Amino acid sequence: MAAVLALALAAGGGAEALEIGSGIPEASVKMKNVDGRELALAESTGPKGLLVVFTCNHCPWAQAWEARVVALGNEYRSKGVGVVAVNANDPSAYPEDDYGPMQERAKAKGYEFPYVVDATSGVARAFSATRTPEAYLFDARGKLVYTGAIDDNAQEPAAVTSRYLKDALDAVVGGTPVPLARTKALGCSIKFR
Repeated sequence: MAAVLALALAAGGGAEALEIGSGIPEASVKMKNVDGRELALAESTGPKGLLVVFTCNHCPWAQAWEARVVALGNEYRSKGVGVVAVNANDPSAYPEDDYGPMQERAKAKGYEFPYVVDATSGVARAFSATRTPEAYLFDARGKLVYTGAIDDNAQEPAAVTSRYLKDALDAVVGGTPVPLARTKALGCSIKFR
């Protein structure tokens, strides 16, 4: 099973996927953070780059990876990588993905980085994001260097053998090439507005 999952993850996305080397889509679009401020991805970028993770509250896959996403986000934010979690889901489909529950979850789970609402799902569409969670890592030049899954085992953190996002973050912080640029994001489909 793990070997099959690893092969599926390494296979990557389809033809519509955001290309490695692309700039940050919709970088100037303002989105409402859980602290009430409006912010854009462009102003959230750190000196080493930007990590954008499309996620939500309700998805079991997003929940399974959430502690790892929060730990990575909090750690690499202090290492010069801007981090933004983006919820593009329509809360009329899943009320737990509404703004109030987002605020509660960010506080309860210890987010030290923005968790914003993509109010039209336009940012997610521009990224070609389809899943929660789905990570996009941009380097210091604002170029996409990694996209896909967090690691190779959502359900069993102790059984993870490939830490795709952490390896990519280490490479970006260290100024070295990312070892694997694309994996297949596994998770719930984004419930576009």
